[in-house]
Amino acid sequence: MKILLVEDDYRIAKPLAEDLRYQHHVVDAVMDGLDAWDHIQTASYDLILLDIMLPGIDGITLCKRLRSSGYGALILMLTAKDSTTDKVIGLDAGADDYLIKPFELEELSARIRALSRRSAVPPQAILRHEKIQLDLNAHVVTYDGTALNLTPKEYMILECFLKAPAQVFPRAILLDQLWELDQTSGEETIRTHIANLRRKLKMAGCETELIETIYGVGYRLAAENLE
Repeated sequence: MKILLVEDDYRIAKPLAEDLRYQHHVVDAVMDGLDAWDHIQTASYDLILLDIMLPGIDGITLCKRLRSSGYGALILMLTAKDSTTDKVIGLDAGADDYLIKPFELEELSARIRALSRRSAVPPQAILRHEKIQLDLNAHVVTYDGTALNLTPKEYMILECFLKAPAQVFPRAILLDQLWELDQTSGEETIRTHIANLRRKLKMAGCETELIETIYGVGYRLAAENLE
């Protein structure tokens, strides 16, 4: 998932962002509501982790503004306030869930998984294409039974392809989905990761070019091998 973390306490934000990135999420982190609003106008997010007490624009006001503008991403409120009234205010503002500080990272991860399961189509635990298999729970990728030693970005690129095997992914879209806004990455970065993925697949025994280049557009899994 691509996540926007809006939290003004660095002691909370730093370990939280690190843990989410370890779980292969792409995380942009900001410390006030105005920066959050600017990020949301620039990038597409699957989930917003939104503190209530924020400088600039408070979390409740930002949540209401997003929902009134038709913004549909998941919103999980983070707050030190634990009264029923505060929870109701947050949920009425348009939040999908509410978590009280202090919380364990494991609990937040469970809440995120529960929110992601609300989609109409339940996520598959195993993604397959030809002899490639990606286990979303274990974060393990194999080709014909041989484990691939992928970097986090290589893993996420391959996950995108496997979730939509017929879709062509322009390099700009991959950058938007898989890189954080403050990372200085260009399209050459995508080319490098694709080349490394192809090399690792070949080393595992893949004799065909499973990642196809659509010149002038982007990449997809090879059409002749689609199931």
